[in-house]
Amino acid sequence: MGKYFGTDGFRGEANVDLRVEDAFKVGRFLGWYYKDQHPEKRCRIVIGKDTRRSSYMFEDALSSGITASGADVYLMHVTTTPSVEYIVRVDGFDCGIMISASHNPYYDNGIKVISGSGEKIDDRTIELIEDYLDGRSGDIPLALRDDIGRTVDYAAGRNRYIGYLISIADRSFKGVDVALDCANGSASSIAKPVFDALGARTHVMACEPNGTNINDGVGSTHIDSLREFVLREGCHIGFAYDGDADRCLAVDEKGNVINGDQIMYACGKLMKEDGELRDDTVVVTVMSNFGLFKAFDREGIGYEKTQVGDRFVYECMSQKGYSLGGEQSGHIIFSKLATTGDGILTSLRLMEVMLARKCEASKLWEECPMYPQCLKNIRVTDKQTAMEDPEVQEAVDRVAEELGDTGRILVRGSGTEPLIRVMVEAPTEEQCEMLVDRVLEVIRQRGLSAEG
Repeated sequence: MGKYFGTDGFRGEANVDLRVEDAFKVGRFLGWYYKDQHPEKRCRIVIGKDTRRSSYMFEDALSSGITASGADVYLMHVTTTPSVEYIVRVDGFDCGIMISASHNPYYDNGIKVISGSGEKIDDRTIELIEDYLDGRSGDIPLALRDDIGRTVDYAAGRNRYIGYLISIADRSFKGVDVALDCANGSASSIAKPVFDALGARTHVMACEPNGTNINDGVGSTHIDSLREFVLREGCHIGFAYDGDADRCLAVDEKGNVINGDQIMYACGKLMKEDGELRDDTVVVTVMSNFGLFKAFDREGIGYEKTQVGDRFVYECMSQKGYSLGGEQSGHIIFSKLATTGDGILTSLRLMEVMLARKCEASKLWEECPMYPQCLKNIRVTDKQTAMEDPEVQEAVDRVAEELGDTGRILVRGSGTEPLIRVMVEAPTEEQCEMLVDRVLEVIRQRGLSAEG
C-alpha cells in the first residue's frame, strides 16, 4: 500500500482526506501517463461514479485534469465498479476510474484506478501517481489547442454491461420472488432491469439515492433491513449490495443471512459437479469461516488462503488459473466472467444454483453451517510491537492449543488504522468471546494498548 492509495484506491473523507485538488492531479497524471505510453493514438479514459453527493465534484475534477493533459474522458455516470472494469476491458480503454468509497458512509469517497485489462492498477503505477501528488516528479505539460481532450457521454457503456449480465443467465427466473437491496447506491440503476429482464418478480428497496443516504442503514453492511423486507414481501431469496455493488450477501426465504463463505460453498459445489471448478480449488482469505473449510474438506474441494482483500484473492486466481474465489464479506470473483468481485453477477450465479438444485434457498447452506465467530479490535501504540510481543504470542499459542481442531484464532494488524484485530472461531459464542478477551487483556497488561 502507498501513502494515499490503499488496497482499494485513494479513499477518505471528501474535502478532508481526499480533496478536489487531489482528484485533479490524479486526472492530470493519468491523462499524461497513458498518452505518453501510446503517443500514436488518442488516449481514452472511462469514469464511473456512485451516488454520493461528492462523486459529482470528483468526476468534474478528474475530467478537468485528464482533458488538460490531452486525453479524452468517457462518462458512464452512476454505475457499478464491476461495470467500469468490464467496459475498460471490452471497449479498449487505456484505463478506467471508479469514484466510490464502497460500503463507507456518504461523506467518504474514493478514487479507484483500473488498468486497461480491467484489473486493479499495479503498485508501480500507484508509486508514480503518488510521486506526482507529492511533487517529486516535476511538472506535466498542459495540452494546447486541438490536443486538449474532450468529454464524451458514455451511458451506452452502462447499458452494454446490463446486456452482458442478462446474457450470463442460463435459466429464466420466472415465478421467483426476488428482493433487491440496492443500498441507495450504484446498483439502483442496474440490478432491477437485469432481474426484470430475466423474468423475476422483483421487489426493490433502498433504490432512491439522494446523495447522502448511500449505505445508510441498508445494503450488505446493514443486512437486517433486507431480512425484514424478505419476510414481509414473502420472497424466495434476497440480495444486498454495497455502495458500488462489488459485493453481495444474501437472505433466504426464512430470513437467514447467507455470507460470502456460504455463497462460495454453494457455487463451488455445483461448479465442481459441472467440471467448471479449476483444479477443484477455491481461493479464500484467512478470514473465511472454519465451517467453510470443514465443508470443503467433506466435498473434496481444495482451498488456497490469501491475506484479506479481494485484490489478493484475484492475484492468486490470476496466477494459478482458478475459477472461483472471494471473501466472507461478499466479494466473490468468477474469473471466467469478471476480473473483480461483482455483486449483481454473484446474485445471478446464486440464482442459477438455486434453480439447478430445484430447492428453497435455505437448503443450499444446510451442509455448510458457520462456526460462531468473535472479532474484536484494540487500538495499540505500535502494531508491529504488539504483534511480536512474546507474552502476546504466548497467549495466542495457548488459545490455539486449547482449540485444537475445533476452531482457530487469527490475530492481524489493520491495513489502515493502528488496530490489532483478534478473531476466534469456536463451537460456542461464549467460548469465542472468552478467548478473544483473554488475548486482549494480555495486550492491555503489557502496556501496548493506546486505549484510555
